[in-house]
Amino acid sequence: MTVAVPSTTPREVSRRVSGILALFVAALGVLPASSYAQTSSQPASATTAFYVTRPGDTLYDVADHYLRDPRDWVVLRKLNHVDDPLHLQPGVQLRLPVALLKQEPRSARVVAVSGPAGHAFRKNQFVPVTVGMVLVEGDRVQTGHNGFVTLELDDGSHVSVPQDSAIEIGALRQTVLTGTKDRVIDLKQGEVDSEVDHATKKDDRFQIRSPSVVAGVRGTRFRVSYDGDEQSTAVAVLDGAVGVDAARMPPRAPGVPLQASTQLIGAHFGNVTRSTGGVGGPVALLPAPALADPGKVQDDKDIAFDLIPDANARAYRVQIARDADLFDLIRDQRVKEPHATFGDLPDGNYFVRISSIDGIGLEGLPQTYAFERRQFSLDVAAGPRAGSRDFEFRWLASRTGVDTRFRFVLATTADLREPLVDRTDLEAGQIVVSDLPPGVYYWTVIAEQFDNGRLYQKGSSIRSFTLAR
Repeated sequence: MTVAVPSTTPREVSRRVSGILALFVAALGVLPASSYAQTSSQPASATTAFYVTRPGDTLYDVADHYLRDPRDWVVLRKLNHVDDPLHLQPGVQLRLPVALLKQEPRSARVVAVSGPAGHAFRKNQFVPVTVGMVLVEGDRVQTGHNGFVTLELDDGSHVSVPQDSAIEIGALRQTVLTGTKDRVIDLKQGEVDSEVDHATKKDDRFQIRSPSVVAGVRGTRFRVSYDGDEQSTAVAVLDGAVGVDAARMPPRAPGVPLQASTQLIGAHFGNVTRSTGGVGGPVALLPAPALADPGKVQDDKDIAFDLIPDANARAYRVQIARDADLFDLIRDQRVKEPHATFGDLPDGNYFVRISSIDGIGLEGLPQTYAFERRQFSLDVAAGPRAGSRDFEFRWLASRTGVDTRFRFVLATTADLREPLVDRTDLEAGQIVVSDLPPGVYYWTVIAEQFDNGRLYQKGSSIRSFTLAR
């Protein structure tokens, strides 16, 4: 005998088998060991999502598409009082327990890297981080000295890992049907700066977890730093609000309001939590300091910044980046005095961010300035001409191929107020002065260059010499 068997896809076979087994389980009056109890202790509005049925839907289809365990169709049947799971009327609103919904993996993209930085998935060996690399849940990132990495999440949020830090992506998921995002960054050492997109759903979760605290946020800019030696965590909030709880407490689940946290830290406040005590209370962040000369062109061999001192500051932080948001960091220093010196950088436009650090180690509000790096040096020398009473002055500008003019000033006082010679139209790199009487003299050279429609000036230090004859 030959029996004709209709063509059936493997998925349909699997679904039918699951349905038969589930009907058998239901006939015995036994629910799967999943989670009907998880949905029964809270109001349905807080724990359920809604799905509107379409033509051809079955309860098995809905469970297969949206639930982590397709066998939980039994929970849907009981919750929604469905008589026939194989035939659903179109346009019916079904309630689906949020706790049972699938969570799809999401990813983060590396948008900036500078200096030594490594990446590893779980326990694998570290390899160099590169721009464009895609990271997922379970990935680790660590930075060395002068190493920096910034990640961009799929909603536009950014996570920056400064130098000497290590993080692990603890969760990076999105719940189907609701679109709720679950993002957890585990801070192992050092610091992490976060800028979380404001356009988030109320049930979204974004947490930074250190060994001592869990910081949960919605739509904010904040930083979390962990000091392993002190076993303390500092949280500073620049915008929005951060709920801070001790790490030993159960982490705040998606949808639980920030106000339920042990401490709610608002904008322009921070806190420090130490292992010897509870979660620290809110402390006002120090105001942003200011640069002493914000318009200065960085033309010396070393880049240097002078800050206006703050009497309440124990130290200062100075960071350099290629962008105004400081996602592309390239230098980072903490200094005890209001002065920071960095090494050489290629010519170009950069940004410097400065902040004060208070007595308990909280970094205050930042201020960002744009600055131009254009190295421009001026070598000068002077001496008498052999066999004459002439005195020759020579100089050389480091940048060639640019229209350059020089001003030479010679005086008998260090303030150069009453110059003996003041030439403003020199093009050559020297000048000779004759018949100088004995005495003490002071002089300087100022180079002026016109480049790309802008005037640049570089003056030598005021030099001195004595004629005894």
